[in-house]
Amino acid sequence: MKNQPWYVYLFLAIFIFGLFYLLYFKPKNAELKDLREERIKAEGEVIKLRAKKDEVDQIEAELKHMNLTLKELEAIIPQRKEISDILRKIQQLANDSRLNIVKFTPKGEIDKEFYSEWPIPIEIIGNYHNLAMFFDRLSHFSRLFNIENFSIKSLRDQTEASTISANFTAKTYIFREETVSSESNQKKSGKKE
Repeated sequence: MKNQPWYVYLFLAIFIFGLFYLLYFKPKNAELKDLREERIKAEGEVIKLRAKKDEVDQIEAELKHMNLTLKELEAIIPQRKEISDILRKIQQLANDSRLNIVKFTPKGEIDKEFYSEWPIPIEIIGNYHNLAMFFDRLSHFSRLFNIENFSIKSLRDQTEASTISANFTAKTYIFREETVSSESNQKKSGKKE
């Protein structure tokens, strides 16, 4: 090979470089290009997943807040009625306000869309000041009560502690989650059939 002209060496060098390029560099370059594309896709997926994780975190925070709100509301409008507990508490409020309960007749529930109303007609004997204390204490009661059909009369035989008779309906509410979910299940099953 020593006696070969210079262009043979040049051709041999180009041939070796061409083989190197075709057999090693070009496949490695294509592999590198594929890896870059995969990395870009993976980074895009990571960005999407981070955004979804942020959404999930936000939804979880909202869910926690809604659960706390639901617990607070369940104290005001519970899911089941506690007749004996409510009766005792109202009687205790009346006794603490120095009022006499003459009539206390809870009526049946009146069903609404997702709750039930529970009217309790009450007749009380006492004086104005004690009646006002009773209503004030009832307004601070943990359960929600509305006073309806309120009427007040003076008594014929008055004493210092008993000057008036008051009739009213204390209406409280009961949340009906089970009924609502069972009705929606019935509607769904009815649509599927």
